[in-house]
Amino acid sequence: MRIGLSLRWTLRWLTTALLLALVACTGVAQRTGMPDLMTESDETAPRKRARIRLELAINYFNEGKTAIALDELKQSIAVDAGLYEAHNLRGLIYMRLNEQTLAEDSFRQALVLNPKAANVQHNYGLLLCQQGQMSAAADMLKAALADPTYGERAKSWMILGLCQAKAGQAKAAETSLLNAYQLDPLNPVVAYHLGALFFKSGEYIQAQRFLAPLNASGLANAESLWLGVKLARAQGDLPGMQRLGQVLAERFQGSKERLWLERGNFDE
Repeated sequence: MRIGLSLRWTLRWLTTALLLALVACTGVAQRTGMPDLMTESDETAPRKRARIRLELAINYFNEGKTAIALDELKQSIAVDAGLYEAHNLRGLIYMRLNEQTLAEDSFRQALVLNPKAANVQHNYGLLLCQQGQMSAAADMLKAALADPTYGERAKSWMILGLCQAKAGQAKAAETSLLNAYQLDPLNPVVAYHLGALFFKSGEYIQAQRFLAPLNASGLANAESLWLGVKLARAQGDLPGMQRLGQVLAERFQGSKERLWLERGNFDE
């Protein structure tokens, strides 16, 4: 029995959320001998110009204008290469362009500038997971999660769980995804993959706990509905199987899952 634990749906769902908070750098200004937080008045003229270009690049990136975002970012880094956020964004842009080597170089440079930047560690961990470097990915994601001030813990627990599932570490993946679920119970990716893990291990009641609400919502897709059909079949729930199959056939007419349903290929 093969379960689709790929990152395909996950990465598609994460497209609008991939850019994590690019918070402003804090620095140390020496005035009376005591360290202080850097504010706008402390910034040099080049740093201010670089930050303006960075903000433009972020806006273009969020609008899907990747080439323009990269051009603005190159100008930001040319003016001042010391903003770790700029290298982090450059890594995300290169990930979007499937330039993994350039993305990795960018994240590494960002971590040279700020070794404890949890948002960079998250993004780099995601890239390492995509490259199949599961151990290194887990280390990077756990480093992000170790920061008590990090505000995107649910996303990092989710990516860690998906990487662990991809590596065949089912129990570790279950723990990580449950942590993500506790922080963000409405996340459809987490619900789907928890349902898939529990279905694969034969824990059908637990699988139903996560899949039923997802498939009853507007966030259901062909993959989640197909898994729901197979779960209902495994439980001997013919009405549930028919109901979910009808929704799948009506809403996702051109999907491979509908074709599998029509052919009765329940091992897919």
